[in-house]
Amino acid sequence: MAEEYSTFELGDWTLQSGQVIPKAHIAYRTFGDPKLPAIVYPSWYSGLISANFWLIGEDKELSPKKYFIIIPALFGNGQSSSPSNTDLSPFPAVSVYDNVRAQHKLVTEHLGIKHARAVLGWSMGAGQSFQWGAQYPDFMDIIVPFCGAAKTSLHNKVFLEGVKSALLSVKRFRSAGSSKDGVCTEGAVGRQWTEEEREIGLKAVGRVYAGWGMSQTFYREKLYETALGYKDLEDFLVNFWEKYFLSKDPENLLVMLQTWQNGDISQQEPYKGNFEAALKGIKARALVLPCKHDLYFPPEDSQYEVANMAPGVGELDVFPSIWGHWAGGPGESKDDVKWLNDKLVEFFKKVPLGAA
Repeated sequence: MAEEYSTFELGDWTLQSGQVIPKAHIAYRTFGDPKLPAIVYPSWYSGLISANFWLIGEDKELSPKKYFIIIPALFGNGQSSSPSNTDLSPFPAVSVYDNVRAQHKLVTEHLGIKHARAVLGWSMGAGQSFQWGAQYPDFMDIIVPFCGAAKTSLHNKVFLEGVKSALLSVKRFRSAGSSKDGVCTEGAVGRQWTEEEREIGLKAVGRVYAGWGMSQTFYREKLYETALGYKDLEDFLVNFWEKYFLSKDPENLLVMLQTWQNGDISQQEPYKGNFEAALKGIKARALVLPCKHDLYFPPEDSQYEVANMAPGVGELDVFPSIWGHWAGGPGESKDDVKWLNDKLVEFFKKVPLGAA
C-alpha cells in the first residue's frame, strides 16, 4: 500500500557543492492543526516518513492535539528527490545543510511557520536537529537530538565506509575515499543494478549494519529472541536486517550515506569549519540524548558537544539502554520509547514557549 505524503516543489535546487537538483521536491507529512506550536521532526538514514510515526500519538508529548508536527524527508530517501524518482545519474552530492535549507523553505514559505517550538530527531534526524540549531539559531525554542551527532566522527565514517563498500563491491566499484562516492576501474559513471546485484548488495548492507545497530550486550542477552521474537541469530539477520534493507534502493542509500559521512554543522557561514564556534552558535535550548551503548554515537561525543555550547544552552542525559543505537528508534524497545517520551515531557515543560 502506497504511503501518504505531500510534496513541495523547490525548483532547481542549488547545493553547497555547486551542483543542482533540477525540479527538486521535498516530501513531507503533517499532523495536527497548523495554528498549534510547530514541531519539525526530520527523517533518518534510509527511513521513510512513516518510520517516524512511532513517537507521535495523543498519549505522547508529540501529540497532534498539542502541536503541528511536520516530518520532512531527506533527499535520497525515495520520497523527496532521489535517484529512484529522478533520472539523475550520478545524483548530485547533497549535504545536511542542503536538506535543512530545503526544510526551512518548506516550513516557512509553504506552511507559513514563523517560529517553531522544537526540532528533534533520531540518528541522521538528530544531525539535522543540530544543523537547524546552528543554521537557523533563532527559529526554534528547543532542539532534541537523540542518538546522533552534530559532526560525523572519524569512527562513524569508518563504519559507513564498510556499509558503502559492501554495496559498491557488487558492482565492481570501490570507494573513492571517505565521504566520497564510488569509482569503477572500467571507467563507468552511472550504475544500473540487476535484480541479483541489488539483492546481494542490500543483504550485505543488512549484515554489516547488524553488528552496529545494536550493542554487544543486546546480542549477549539475546534480546533478538526474548524482546523481538526471532527464533535464533540467523533468523534475526535474515528476517530483520536483510528484509529491511531489501526494501530499499541501493542508489538512494548511497546518496544518504554520503550526506551522513559529510555531516558537520560548522561547514557553513559564519563558522567556516570551526566546530566549537558552530556549537556556541546554537541558541535554542538543547536536550542531547545519546545512548550508553551506542556503537557509533557514544556519549563522549555528546558530552563534548554540550560542553562547547554557550552556558545554559545544552543539557545531557543518557539512555541507560542496552539496545545501542536502536534505543533512540524506531520504536521496537518500548522501555526506551517511554524513557524518551518522559524526557520530552519534562524538558518541554521546563523551557517556556518562545524561550529563544
